[in-house]
Amino acid sequence: QVQLVESGGDLVQAGGSLRLSCVASGGIFRINAMGWYRQPPGKQRELVARITDSSGTNYADSVKGRFTISRDNAKNTVYLQMNNLKPEDTGRYYCNAAVFTTNLRVGEYWGQGTQVTVSS
Repeated sequence: QVQLVESGGDLVQAGGSLRLSCVASGGIFRINAMGWYRQPPGKQRELVARITDSSGTNYADSVKGRFTISRDNAKNTVYLQMNNLKPEDTGRYYCNAAVFTTNLRVGEYWGQGTQVTVSS
């Protein structure tokens, strides 16, 4: 069973930085795209950044120039470096991955999330 586990969320002041990590494990043959989504308080989940298996990236307009997504395929890990954080970046951050499993199935998986809170 594929599992995604996020880490790195914290309480930080505006202007600060955080690095989120997400490790995928369990029955993985290959991981295609991976991404980070966030859910601000009282709002719907939204895409933050996404990275393909060939390291092509795309970002939400609100984070361009401040956030960087990267991945380590050997470790089945995706990272999100967040700089110059703003209070509006507050939310629960979720990892997402499109996975080919060892039983030859394709599925989309989510982690449980990690909380990021930015104080003004």
